[in-house]
Amino acid sequence: MPDASTQPEPFRPRATTAALEDLRARLRRTRWPDAPEDCGWALGTDVDYLRELVDYWAEEFDWPAQEAALNALPRFRVPIGGLGIHFVHSRANSDIAALPLILSHGWPDSFWRYSKVVSLLTDPGRYGGDPADAFDVVVPDVPGFGYSDRPPGAPLDSVAVAGLFAELMGVLGYERFGAAGGDIGSHVSRYLALDNPHRVVAVHRTDAGLPLYPGAPTNLTPSEQEWVDGAVAWGQSEGAYAAIHRTKPQTAAVGLNDSPAGLAAWIVEKLRAWSDCDGDVERAFSKDEILTNITIYWLTETIGSSMRMYRANGAIQPEKYARRVQVPSGFSLFPGDVVLPPREWLDRTANVTRVSEPARGGHFAPFEEPELYAQELREFFRPYR
Repeated sequence: MPDASTQPEPFRPRATTAALEDLRARLRRTRWPDAPEDCGWALGTDVDYLRELVDYWAEEFDWPAQEAALNALPRFRVPIGGLGIHFVHSRANSDIAALPLILSHGWPDSFWRYSKVVSLLTDPGRYGGDPADAFDVVVPDVPGFGYSDRPPGAPLDSVAVAGLFAELMGVLGYERFGAAGGDIGSHVSRYLALDNPHRVVAVHRTDAGLPLYPGAPTNLTPSEQEWVDGAVAWGQSEGAYAAIHRTKPQTAAVGLNDSPAGLAAWIVEKLRAWSDCDGDVERAFSKDEILTNITIYWLTETIGSSMRMYRANGAIQPEKYARRVQVPSGFSLFPGDVVLPPREWLDRTANVTRVSEPARGGHFAPFEEPELYAQELREFFRPYR
């Protein structure tokens, strides 16, 4: 039984009027860069689109309404490992014993990634599903993201975060649970399973990360080598952001933490590039949804701390990447995601019991396609309840 010092406390943040007025004033004072004629998104964020988004943010976006919608989720904070951890904890609406499930997000997002799927998972019967598939859902913010504390010293890597999240599940009374995630959250879920095989009954991921193979390249199959080559090519054309995050995050953080337009440019370009939107970001996210994600970063001032986690993960020892997940593992590979892995790699790195390829969705599948994503989790975890 946790002591009083580790009891979760309800959490309902509310932005001050002064903070919102300052945000709007900064948006209205944006000093815009020039851009080559008709370059669109080819050189990064389309400045014409960004002007439209920033104008909407300054003049029409209703943060208090979005904040109230997020606060309708059961949100808490609790001290874990010397840090205040923010999380959603929503219990199943079912008389049947539910499987606890921890969902881990990535970058550039927060608990926002899963805000559409919580009720789908806790009350499947309400949406035409089987009530026996209900979960108790826990969605933490990674330290340095969202409303969790920023680590005051060195950033935490995915291994350390997995340790904190395992402790969080213990504080909540869950000794046995499932884990799921994507992006950085895929790594966190992997280490949850690796380091807690007696507690994690199964792990579900929407990606396998980028290929980091410590062995000889000749040991890879042709499909795996093709994937590695594709990842290298992707890094050369799309990976500049990650190189900055790993090497000089503080340089970028100065501008991004000071300019909301700059912050929006840094994030919306990735929302577009990594989602299944065919080049039109608003096919995947409305302006309100885009700006809710970005405003969380702005109000919590976590863009710098979120980027620093790339540096920490870049220092993880190669032998940790070589560890194979032995608990049952499932993968849902959404078509709009980046650098999709071959089955041979999945089998090399995990005890794979299910791989699916949903018809649509991208890197942010829980937000882009919440019904599809929820169904993927229900079907994968059904044998492990």
